[in-house]
Amino acid sequence: MRNKKIFVIFLLIFTVLLSSFTFYAYQVIYTPNILVEKDDRIFIVSEDETFKSLQDKLHNHKYVSDMVSFSLVAKLMKYDKNIKPGRYLLEGNMTNLAAVRLLRSGKQAPINLTFTNIRLKSELAERLTSHLAIGEEEFNQALEKFIDNNKEGFNSNNIISLFIPNTYQVYYDISGEGLIDRMLYEYKQFWNEDRKAKAKSIGLTPLEVSTLASIVQAESVKRDESRKIAGLYMNRLKRGIALQADPTLVFASGDYGLKRVLNEHKEIDSPYNTYMYAGLPPGPINMPTIHSLDAVLNYEKHDYIYMCAKEDFSGYHNFAATYSEHMKNARRYQRQLSIEQRKARLNNQN
Repeated sequence: MRNKKIFVIFLLIFTVLLSSFTFYAYQVIYTPNILVEKDDRIFIVSEDETFKSLQDKLHNHKYVSDMVSFSLVAKLMKYDKNIKPGRYLLEGNMTNLAAVRLLRSGKQAPINLTFTNIRLKSELAERLTSHLAIGEEEFNQALEKFIDNNKEGFNSNNIISLFIPNTYQVYYDISGEGLIDRMLYEYKQFWNEDRKAKAKSIGLTPLEVSTLASIVQAESVKRDESRKIAGLYMNRLKRGIALQADPTLVFASGDYGLKRVLNEHKEIDSPYNTYMYAGLPPGPINMPTIHSLDAVLNYEKHDYIYMCAKEDFSGYHNFAATYSEHMKNARRYQRQLSIEQRKARLNNQN
């Protein structure tokens, strides 16, 4: 009888303990513990992350409410021995189980890599790697290696053409070579058979199209003028007339904030001086957009070889087929400019 009572008591204690353990285990695994009552957030796992540093990061940045339960689940799932670097999206009210499964899987949240308005090769690394795990040095090493070994005709002068301005999804831990390979893939996607055929039909290579597009882009802020300006420069190229594009002098001078091109700038001995040297410069003077590239490929057919800023200061241009007509346009602009300058002086005096 006494043994039976002991057994019953033991059974009751065991049942209570089992129930408590089961309840705790359920809470540990299935109760929300990540960003409880908070919005989704990105969590970065570094290349050299240890489980301790990962715990500290989760705790210090208030991702995890109960670090003990998270750590228990992580160790049971052997995540502490299998940490994968990357950029992960942790969702509000996520459970330990869901969070550890995500981190252990290596299923990252991609980064939207957007770039435009880059002028020089030296600017690429900073702009492209600022939100990635790779450093500028690794990117530059990969870029130089590509320049030395590619078979597509890229060199230090025209490498900016490889980067077609757009938004691309990449992963945080992409390597330098991986990023260059991705850009080459996107370049080839852009330069499909249709665009390559158009380039051939106008007598330019894709790299030459990029160079001319950069000049067209620098000449006007008015997108609806791009095809007309492209046509003007194509006329000059076909007739062997120097492009005489002021933006190339700005590039040659190295003073990219230069507002007014003077005769002294036309004396700069540089292959980018299109007053001194006929034909296209050795590479783009900026990173041409898709709009500018397509403007060259679909340039407007006309007889214009001159252009001058409009006298209404609208940002548009007057175009001319003859030098005499061009000089009339230039005189109109200069006359109106003198009037505006006199007005400005009078206003300053008052």
